[in-house]
Amino acid sequence: MWFSVVVLALVASLGAWALAPQGEDGGASVTAGGFNDPELASGFRLLYELKFDEARERFAKWEKEHPAQPLGAALEAASDLFEEFYRKGVLTSEFFLDDKRLLGGIKDKPDAGLEQPFASAAQRAEKLARSRLERQASDADALFALALVAGMRADDLFLIQKRQLDSLHYLREADRAARTLLAIAPDADDAYVALGASNYIIGCLPGYKRAMLWVGGVHGDKALGMQQLERAASSEHAHYLRPYARLMLALAALREKKPDVTRQQLRALVAEFPENPLFARELAKVTPVLSGVASRETP
Repeated sequence: MWFSVVVLALVASLGAWALAPQGEDGGASVTAGGFNDPELASGFRLLYELKFDEARERFAKWEKEHPAQPLGAALEAASDLFEEFYRKGVLTSEFFLDDKRLLGGIKDKPDAGLEQPFASAAQRAEKLARSRLERQASDADALFALALVAGMRADDLFLIQKRQLDSLHYLREADRAARTLLAIAPDADDAYVALGASNYIIGCLPGYKRAMLWVGGVHGDKALGMQQLERAASSEHAHYLRPYARLMLALAALREKKPDVTRQQLRALVAEFPENPLFARELAKVTPVLSGVASRETP
């Protein structure tokens, strides 16, 4: 569903919010502009460098300074889930290329030390977002936060807790929020990270499972998913989630046997985040992984 999308570790439309000019009440306006919050920017960079505690401190500080905004709590939840995904190996080629793991969840138990704070922060963010949407249905920052939280809850239920059916409710909710967001802010390209990953991974499911999801109103399209991830990975308007889009695009390209795309995206990530060992390890594995695929296909 969002399956291996973290934020998935940060999903939905965070970057677009941070790039939007703020109105008088501190909320984000519908039209994207040049606004860039330095605390959010530094927090995202710390996440991509796998410095989870430091990132949480930045997001908690921002939350205290913006108590009416749901995004602060949503980002705290994202840092918890992103760390758990990292610990469980979700964002790796081994996980993404293994259908049993990608479509069935982690092998071991959830990390209680991360699950509890994730659930608490997600609940706070959702409560604030729904309160704002009751007052104004087109509240952009509330839609950002709601899409993010719903997407993360779907991720957590499907991948970590392995409660696949329970994840469907949040999957549909995240999809609705992301689409509503794009309707009022068409250049919120970070939303395509969530939509692209969802479309691609659902498209990887066997036909009978996709048919069941269609009945429930959940669709998937691998080709469309790749296009959406590529848009976010190359967009100037997705500058917070662009690195995550690049990682998802690189892993999806591995499955689709597109080595040039994989190498290009991973090299860009290693150059931008040299302190992140995950990106470097994945780049180092690309050649043997792809060579192995090629050798199996050579008659």
